Amino acid sequence: MAARSLEIGAAGIRAARTIEILRTEHGLAQRQLADRVTALGHPMSNTMLSRVERAQRRCDVDDLVVIAEALLVSPLVLLQEPRAL
Repeated sequence: MAARSLEIGAAGIRAARTIEILRTEHGLAQRQLADRVTALGHPMSNTMLSRVERAQRRCDVDDLVVIAEALLVSPLVLLQEPRAL
């Protein structure tokens, strides 16, 4: 079996950008959002969140769901085209 590619696809890039936009709109630093995610039972450092936002780390479905919860949006919102600030 071939190794799975770690390349971030179009949906991952959209989610990364939308997470950053929503975090900024909520007036949250990366550390604050990472702390919210951790408080919801899904440990995440600000470094991990930074890598997700820069599309250097894959955002798996568990990450996506809890980040959406921390941002008070549906996970579907994170998968849609980001809107400009």
